[in-house]
Amino acid sequence: MAAHFLTVNNDTRTSRITKRSPHLKSSPWILFILLLIANRAIANEVQVAVAANFTGPAKIIAANFAQATGHQAVLSFGATGGFYAQIKNGAPFEVFLAADSETPAKLEQEGGIVAGSRFTYAIGQLALWSAKPEVVDPDGAILKIGRFSHVAIADPKLAPYGLAAVESLTALGLLDAVRPKFVQAENIAQAYQFTSSGNADLGFVALSQIMKNGKLTTGSAWIVPAPLHKPIRQDAVILHRGKDNPAALAWVNHLRSEGAKTVIGSFGYGL
Repeated sequence: MAAHFLTVNNDTRTSRITKRSPHLKSSPWILFILLLIANRAIANEVQVAVAANFTGPAKIIAANFAQATGHQAVLSFGATGGFYAQIKNGAPFEVFLAADSETPAKLEQEGGIVAGSRFTYAIGQLALWSAKPEVVDPDGAILKIGRFSHVAIADPKLAPYGLAAVESLTALGLLDAVRPKFVQAENIAQAYQFTSSGNADLGFVALSQIMKNGKLTTGSAWIVPAPLHKPIRQDAVILHRGKDNPAALAWVNHLRSEGAKTVIGSFGYGL
């Protein structure tokens, strides 16, 4: 029996397969291979800057995105303020998932995004957390009692969660008492690291960092009441650099899908 060879050469791939194997052109396997080749030919990467608090859900959403579309989301994690500076200095990001609404709005005013692409993808929740159980009480009274040496906080000038922590302490009348115990982190991910390692007794972190599937993953925590700080509305935008990349639009559409919303909600975010 004669062997059949699959030869791929850009736009001639279909005609060459048919010519060499005319009796196989209706084979489901050949059709599957052709579809696979076509999908790979049009698949693209999208460079996404992601606020550090959204690390957990972003990784899951990116895996689902790749499976659903064939595109790849290349994720970079960091502080929102830091990303803004990088974007202004020409960093090659195409989509920006910020930890606030102010920074994307500023980029929009400056003409740095695709018009109409800004939307809120999550509402963040702040938590006071200890890596040890039964340290943080459900009402956050430990802040008043003061039985701790250090509390980690993300830089409020760069990280919206750090700013929310300062606003909350101010509303409680505790900022002056707690400030000397601050261990300042560059971003919310580092604030979590300081606390999980024990370098800080407590830490103001994103609820998403310590919750999965609606449950606290470790330690003890107080979910800071939303009225104590401005809402942490997290906005996403397609940056000007991504306007001609179909993977950028596909990523944003996927982020708005019901599947992505389910993932986001499971990490404690509001929608």
